[in-house]
Amino acid sequence: MADTLTIDIYSDVVCPWCVIGHGQLRKALAELDGEIEAEIRWRPFELNPDMPAQGEDQEAHLQRKYRRSAEEGAAIRGQMKEIADAAGVSLSYEGEGEAPPAMMWNTRDCHKLLALALEQLGPAAQTDLKLAFFKAHFNHRRALSDRDLLLDIAAEIGLHREAAKAALDDPDLEARVIAEERQAWDLNITGVPAMIVNDKFMIPGAQAPETYVNALRRVAAKTREQSQEHAAS
Repeated sequence: MADTLTIDIYSDVVCPWCVIGHGQLRKALAELDGEIEAEIRWRPFELNPDMPAQGEDQEAHLQRKYRRSAEEGAAIRGQMKEIADAAGVSLSYEGEGEAPPAMMWNTRDCHKLLALALEQLGPAAQTDLKLAFFKAHFNHRRALSDRDLLLDIAAEIGLHREAAKAALDDPDLEARVIAEERQAWDLNITGVPAMIVNDKFMIPGAQAPETYVNALRRVAAKTREQSQEHAAS
């Protein structure tokens, strides 16, 4: 019988390495099919919590934030695209016509809806919503600050539109999102993606599939060992 693990992924929907990390994790889980099953839950981590609603040009933002030149940025994007292609994911614009400018957005509302999806529909639907947000940002270059857009996407994965609309202005839900983000800092998570397996084992960064395979096998073995010790005590 396959071992079942929970994987909580701290992530932001405008983080390219989070898309890549999920692609690599999917490859690892495909290799572990029949051996390990995983329940994936997405946890909030805002890269730019103070970003205004109008967003900011992506390249200008990255040059300012990381003090890198346009040439350095182009080189990094080229390397990232190669890694993304190998992971089976796309970071490229896939819409019709000329690509709109790549932007960075405030993602608090996205995280509220992701929390609602997990609560109301479960982990699989939450993953569907997360991937839909990734696609809207990276492949369609839509404005993630547009609440009507977010509600359309949420409705497509099965959330009731009026419930989702109410959630965006729910102070209790926002407080829960903020609390989970603080929990990430308490866990010394300062960059994403960061995966917490079975609530205790951390895998930082976007790793190669074989790294995830080895890590998940070790966690599964350790969990079995602890269960056996508990049963014997």
